[in-house]
Amino acid sequence: MNKVQKVGAVAALFVLAASAHADLPDFTQLAEKNGPSVVNITATQGDGATQKGVDADDDDGSGPQNVPPGMQDFFRRFFGPNGPGGQPRGGGESHGSGFVISSDGYILTNNHVVDGAEKVVVRLSDRRELDAKVIGTDKTSDVALLKVNATGLPAVSIGDSSKLKAGQWVVAIGSPFGFDHTVTHGVVSYVGRGNRSEQYVPFIQTDVPINPGNSGGPLFNLDGQVVGINSQIYSNSGGYMGVSFAVPINMAMNTVEQLKTTGKVRRGMLGVTIQDVSRDSAKSLGLTQIGGALVGQVNGGSGAEKAGIQPGDVIVAYNGQSIDRSSDLPLLVGNTKPGATANLKVFRDGKTIDVPVTVGELPSEKGAKLASLGGTEAKPRSNPLGIVVEDISADDRKALGLKDQNGVVIAQAGAAAQRGGLQRGDVVLKVGRSYVKSAAEFQAATKDLNPGDSVMLLVRRGESAGFTTLTVPKKG
Repeated sequence: MNKVQKVGAVAALFVLAASAHADLPDFTQLAEKNGPSVVNITATQGDGATQKGVDADDDDGSGPQNVPPGMQDFFRRFFGPNGPGGQPRGGGESHGSGFVISSDGYILTNNHVVDGAEKVVVRLSDRRELDAKVIGTDKTSDVALLKVNATGLPAVSIGDSSKLKAGQWVVAIGSPFGFDHTVTHGVVSYVGRGNRSEQYVPFIQTDVPINPGNSGGPLFNLDGQVVGINSQIYSNSGGYMGVSFAVPINMAMNTVEQLKTTGKVRRGMLGVTIQDVSRDSAKSLGLTQIGGALVGQVNGGSGAEKAGIQPGDVIVAYNGQSIDRSSDLPLLVGNTKPGATANLKVFRDGKTIDVPVTVGELPSEKGAKLASLGGTEAKPRSNPLGIVVEDISADDRKALGLKDQNGVVIAQAGAAAQRGGLQRGDVVLKVGRSYVKSAAEFQAATKDLNPGDSVMLLVRRGESAGFTTLTVPKKG
C-alpha cells in the first residue's frame, strides 16, 4: 500500500467513525429539559410499618417465596435485603425517586417507596423540601400518587407506552444511591412482560442501568416523554444486572385518574385459577399446539362459573387477542371494566367454542388462607401412578373449605407423583375430566393406565387448584 492509499484508508476510517457517531442519540436536551421534573422522595416509616421494599418473608436472605424456581430475586425491590434505605423493616427512612405530572403539585412514584410511611418529604431540583400528602396508592400496579402544596412546577410530558417496541432507546433519570438526577440509558428489551406475583402488570423490560434509589423515577423515550415508572430489577446482589422493569405509563395514568375520582382502582376478574399448558397437558387434552391458559379452578358465583367455564378448559383467546401463555390472560382481563362482556375462545373436548363472560371486579385485597390435612397412615392400595389416597371426612372437608363431595386426599405420593410436584395432604379433585369422590373412584379411574400413559389430575392445595400431568412410570 503506497502513501496515497494509506492516507485514503485513514480518511475513510474517520468518515466511518463520524458517521457512526452521528447515528448515536444525544440525550443532552432530554436531560436538561426533564431533569427539573424529577424529584427525590424520603419516606419515614413508623416502628410497626411494613415496608414493601422486599417481601415480608425474606428475613432469612433467601429471597421472596412462592415464585418459580430460579426467580427468587426477580421481585427483589431496589432497596436491597433490608428494605428501603437499607434500614431494618421495623422503621427508619426509605429513599426513592418520583416525577411531577402536573404543575399544581401532583407527583407519581412507586407504592413501595411510600408504603407504610408516616411522613413523606419531596425534594425538588431547586433544593426545596416539601411535605407531601399521599392521595392514593395501588399495590397491584405499584403506583402511588402524591400531592405537594406548590404551583408552577415543571411537569413531564406523558407518552404512549403502547407504542414501545423492543430495541428502542430509553432513558432513566433518578437518584441511585442518593446521587440526584443521575441519567442512564439503554434499550427496551421486551414489552408486556408478565409474572405470577404481579400478574396484572404488563412490565416494560429494559437493560437501562437501574440501582437502589431509582425506584419510582421516570423512563423516557427519545421524544422526552415518560413511557414508564422504574419499579423492579432482577438481581443476585441488589444492584444492576442488566434486567430492569418499569410500569407502563398508560396503566399508571389510568390508575391516577381512578385514584383522583374514586379513591380506588377497579380491575376486571374472571374468577378462575389458571396455569400454562405443558407439552404433556397439550397431548392429554388433544391440543395440536402448546398455548393458552389452562383453567384449574372456577370460583363459585364468578362470571366464569355463570358462563359455564369448567376446570380443564383452555382459554386460547380473549376479545380476539390470542393467549400464548397463561400470564397473558390476567393482563387483558385486569384492563377490562368490571361489568363489561368479554368473549372467550375456549378449547374443550377437542373443539373450540365461543363463550361470552360478564367480567367481575377484582377484590382490592385478596386473602390467603391455607388449609392442611394431616390424615392417618393409609393401607397402600396399588395403582399405576403409585399414589395412595384416602377418603375425606366431613370435618376435614369443612377445614379444607370443600363445598361439595368431590376429592380425595393424598396420603402417600410415589416417585412419579413427587416429580409432578404432588405431596401428602394435596386433594385430588379430578382424574382426567372425571371428578372423583372417593378412594375407590380414584382407583377405578387409574387402574387401566399403562406404563408411558399420561394423565391430568386436578389438584387442590390450600385455596388454589391446578392441573398436574403425570406419566405412568415404566417397569424395571
